[in-house]
Amino acid sequence: QVQLVEFGGGLVQAGGSLRLSCAASGRIFSLYRMAWFRQSPGKEREFVATIITITLSGGSTAYADSVKGRFTISRDNAKNTVYLEMNSLKPEDTATYYCAARTVGGVSIGTALYEYDVWGQGTQVTVAS
Repeated sequence: QVQLVEFGGGLVQAGGSLRLSCAASGRIFSLYRMAWFRQSPGKEREFVATIITITLSGGSTAYADSVKGRFTISRDNAKNTVYLEMNSLKPEDTATYYCAARTVGGVSIGTALYEYDVWGQGTQVTVAS
């Protein structure tokens, strides 16, 4: 079993920055890929960013078009943590942000909800205009 806990949400002014953290515990050696999704009230949960975590270092990344160039996903294997650095935040970035993990091997693109089998509780990000 893998457990995920998110940290770092909060209220920020438009144009500001926040860094979200997702700490993994449990069977962490089985983490193939991790990602961030977000959900606003009345909307579907949407993909934000993903990173390969099964490799010893590096790990390819992918981003939603809406955050490309503003958000950066990264990992710290020593701390079993994945980060989402969010810059130039906009009011439309306001959402609950969820960390997700894939513990099943095989080919994955990483942008779809069904690809992930472990989810965190979410952390609220509010961007004021």
